[in-house]
Amino acid sequence: MGSTGDISGWITLFFGLYGLAAGIGEFRNPGFWAKMVREIRASSGLQFLTGMVTLTIGAVIYLANPFDPSDWLSILITVIGGWIVIEGLLILAFGDWFLGFASRMMSSGSPVWAILSIIIGLAAIFAGLLRLQV
Repeated sequence: MGSTGDISGWITLFFGLYGLAAGIGEFRNPGFWAKMVREIRASSGLQFLTGMVTLTIGAVIYLANPFDPSDWLSILITVIGGWIVIEGLLILAFGDWFLGFASRMMSSGSPVWAILSIIIGLAAIFAGLLRLQV
């Protein structure tokens, strides 16, 4: 557990681990993300649950991250937390449309999204470790 000044670094590190693991998972099982979105889109209960979890995670990140206008990482994490809140609200209010858009983005089966996830994940891990000086 870190101090208040390390919270942005820890959130960034965990974002990076998430991005790396998700990208590797998509490489191991191509089409996994597209299938997941299709399954969520087909179930009102899963749409509601996904929206609530997404909204909650975004709110926790937004509220827990100490905003510092002079710190680029703090600003970035606050913006990401806010976007995750908006994404959760969009899933709750317009799940069919929003998930349809996500499904179209992932339906090509291209490994581009997995590669992008891995690259962003590695960059976030590096930025988090740099901030934490681990």
